[in-house]
Amino acid sequence: MEDAARPARVLVVDDEPSVLRALEVILRKKGHDVVALDSPIAAMQRLASEDFDVAMLDIRMPELSGIELLNAVKHRRPEVEVIMMTGHATVDTALAAMKAGAHDYLIKPFIEKPDDIEHVAYVVARAAERKRLQDRNRQLTTRLEAMENTQGLVGSSGPMREVVRMIEAVAYSATTVLVQGESGTGKELVARALHARSPRRAQAFVAINCGALTETLLESELFGHVKGSFTGANRDHKGLFESATGGTIFLDEIGDIPLSTQVRLLRVLQEGEIKRVGSTEPIKVDVRVIAATHRELPKLVRAGKFREDLFYRLNVIAIPLPALRDRLDDVPLLAHHFVRRYADRLGKQIHSISPQAIELLCAYRWPGNVRELENAIERAVVLCRGDLIQPVDLPPSVSGRTAPVLRDAAGAAADAEMILQSYATAKEVALRNFERRYVDALMKACEANISAAARRAGMDRSNFKRVLRKYQPDVADEGDGEGSQEATP
Repeated sequence: MEDAARPARVLVVDDEPSVLRALEVILRKKGHDVVALDSPIAAMQRLASEDFDVAMLDIRMPELSGIELLNAVKHRRPEVEVIMMTGHATVDTALAAMKAGAHDYLIKPFIEKPDDIEHVAYVVARAAERKRLQDRNRQLTTRLEAMENTQGLVGSSGPMREVVRMIEAVAYSATTVLVQGESGTGKELVARALHARSPRRAQAFVAINCGALTETLLESELFGHVKGSFTGANRDHKGLFESATGGTIFLDEIGDIPLSTQVRLLRVLQEGEIKRVGSTEPIKVDVRVIAATHRELPKLVRAGKFREDLFYRLNVIAIPLPALRDRLDDVPLLAHHFVRRYADRLGKQIHSISPQAIELLCAYRWPGNVRELENAIERAVVLCRGDLIQPVDLPPSVSGRTAPVLRDAAGAAADAEMILQSYATAKEVALRNFERRYVDALMKACEANISAAARRAGMDRSNFKRVLRKYQPDVADEGDGEGSQEATP
């Protein structure tokens, strides 16, 4: 309760002078700013002109009952947390107070012993912390609403303001843009924001992950093919450049495309035309190209793996995306954004994140960037049992907890963390863990030779590299004695 112990502005209203004085002394010793009044009418006047975090109201008072005053407080200042006090407690009065919006309920006498005094201070501190949490939620919601036209780009830190400034500066141009950033930083969101602000926004936005396809499939997807150009090409096929004519094409992981495809892509950028696979007939296209990569293209150029002329064609305007660890000030805003998204999607009444959980989120380094944060919040929303995400709801990697190990009847170890997750989430985590262990062991056994590792895995070399780079983003082909030749199973 360290955060909850911070001072608050408290209004105390009670017609008993001894109670009023005792509460004033207790709360001021705790550092709170206290206004103590014996008249509910005077309290109404103060509430009309002053801000308070917490109001402590006696149930039975002359002029106006505590319930009537509670209703008036919630009407005029709904953000104020109210604690009701009474020496004549009944179930009906307690229910009426809670129904009217009271945060808590104290039964007199409640300041006879030291433990009672600490309990009163605790109840006030808890109400004050709830008020601060709601204030922060309103501020975050206001900031998120102001970002509704950013296509999901959430953040107000200096690095993100610079990204938004660059987007606004180049969106109306047809110039090629290269978005650079680590995996999970939101490169496609930048591309979509550029498209949404451009004169092409009414036309198609087409995205493709260049690292997810083999060379033949990639060229067919990008440029199309004619019937009979290769086995299985039983009809003409329009490529993405043709489909995106008048609009924008987003080439993700551009650093993974083979050299032969780079030549064809360069022609598109220079001449504004494509040739379908198997055809010699040029087709004019009018497409804005936005490319993205997590790799260092100048390094690939020096290694002869990326064409220098293509690099300069792509790198006309560069927008670097910061890693999440370099803009940790945006973590609370992003987390709140994802809580709203997944609470709404899953139909859960979760309103915010506890200060302790926020502290853990801001202390974590986020190697998986915004994508990892989004997954962590989705998991927390699924597991949360109240209306506030707590540290226990966060992944162990973030909270620092070590999951206990259970054993089934056969004696096999099972991770307790896994059974708290949905089937789909647990399966995804298990698959990632398997892939990481598998590729690490395989690369070690093959002495970092990618082609040999791909053969042993029974995978196409480019597909194996795609899996490998998920866990070794900076992997290069050095030591790959078979160059860029595709390995066959």
